[in-house]
Amino acid sequence: MNIKLDENILVSLVASLTELGHIVDTLPQEGIAGADDSTVWAAAQREERFFITQDLNFSDIRRFRPGHHHGIMLVRLRNPGRIALAKLLYKIFSEENINDWQGCLIILAELKLRIHRPKA
Repeated sequence: MNIKLDENILVSLVASLTELGHIVDTLPQEGIAGADDSTVWAAAQREERFFITQDLNFSDIRRFRPGHHHGIMLVRLRNPGRIALAKLLYKIFSEENINDWQGCLIILAELKLRIHRPKA
């Protein structure tokens, strides 16, 4: 899977996700750290990347309708420590069947993974 990590996601995940076979880039690598959401979103879509973020601005299912983008994962942890975030993302990408996440809006919490799929 082609993945873009928002600047609020640990850069150390690049190595972990690459080890799992993904092609990963980050906003800082691309030189757009600190850019507004529309610039970030346009970059992810232009590059056809699954976007991982903690930014609630990407949570509106009406604006980011499943099937109209390349996929979004919004990570919402009660205690979003860096280590907990890295472990959870690595676990999910190691254990879940992510092959059908393209175009989905996914909400990831400590105990729940909600996948909003495109309507048939």
